[in-house]
Amino acid sequence: MTPHVTTPAIRSRAATAFTTVLCGLAVTACGGNAEPAGQPDSSAVPHGHVDGAEEAAEPQLRLVLADADGRGVHVLDLLTEDVTELPGDGRVTGAVTDGRFAFLAGQGRTRVVDSGGWAVAHGDHHHYYRTRAGRVGTLDGTVTGAWSDSEVTALARDDGTTVLLDREKLDAGEVGERETVDGVAVPYEQHLVVAGRDGITVRERDGGQVADLGAACREPEDAAVTNRGVVFGCAGGAVLVDAGDGADGGFVGEEMPYPDGGPRAGAFRQRPGSGTLGAVAGRDGAWSLDTGEGRWTRAESGPAAAVTATGADGPLLVLTRDGVLHAYDAGTGEETATATLLDGDVPDGVTIAADTERAYVNDPAASTVHEIDYHDELRVARTFDVGVTPSRFVETGR
Repeated sequence: MTPHVTTPAIRSRAATAFTTVLCGLAVTACGGNAEPAGQPDSSAVPHGHVDGAEEAAEPQLRLVLADADGRGVHVLDLLTEDVTELPGDGRVTGAVTDGRFAFLAGQGRTRVVDSGGWAVAHGDHHHYYRTRAGRVGTLDGTVTGAWSDSEVTALARDDGTTVLLDREKLDAGEVGERETVDGVAVPYEQHLVVAGRDGITVRERDGGQVADLGAACREPEDAAVTNRGVVFGCAGGAVLVDAGDGADGGFVGEEMPYPDGGPRAGAFRQRPGSGTLGAVAGRDGAWSLDTGEGRWTRAESGPAAAVTATGADGPLLVLTRDGVLHAYDAGTGEETATATLLDGDVPDGVTIAADTERAYVNDPAASTVHEIDYHDELRVARTFDVGVTPSRFVETGR
């Protein structure tokens, strides 16, 4: 099924071709090729290849869209605008991603969907891969956060534990559980960083403890991986863990308290990998956190339904409960643009996902997804009629 696009994309063919040439040069420099990864040239295996996947010259961006009532899951390819329809399997109350897989939670379990598009970092560039989208399996518990490296996928659950999956098995289409960790555990620099009742610790993947950072993080609930390190959301602010040159095996923890005891941040949202985080701030605002400066900035937006940060040089995006999308300077909290986007009160589950060029907002009432050019006064670049009520969604491919 192909979605109906009510507003044309504005990316020029010349710009796309230029991007493809640049990405192609990066792939060539690493010995990449466009042959299926299951049959690689033995003299030039692409970095991070997975059997059955094909390497591509540009990001393979996709949206995984789920109907809250379980009537179906659709995977929208943002490059081709093709849709893969997958069967529903019960109610969906939450969705998170590690960049490739979508984890759809509901009814005390989490369904795993392979979006078929992902990226692998390699030095100063990325390799991009694509394969068929499809269902992978199910695991117990309600997953609220997901992070991966080449060996492990960590899934935080609402009971305060994190289940670790074998990444190689997951790439092959199997949900293989390795162990369960108390607290919020995030893969980072070939280790696991764990925020739990006893503080923040760093451990080897096999369980051996490397360092106790001594940083205070009461009631850890969320985390994000940035270009500065791992950030944990805590009752009194945030803690940044970086693999620097300090003591305790090279890992250091920096506490970043809220200014003036401000309201606790909701779940962190960001452009993947960037060092600026966004979050709902209590009942009537939004937070921007600059992890490089350790600085919180509050935007007085009014009741916020969804928030995301687009990077150090980009705006903080806030969708308020009345359906208006706002852009704020992430460093000052000054409003820079607005656009009426959704008609009526915004329901729970509406999300803003952002990459380097666009942001996406689901509109369940209209069964559409809006693509926003946040570099151009919040202009709507495309609107997709996706053929399913997009109650929950994630963007993959970065």
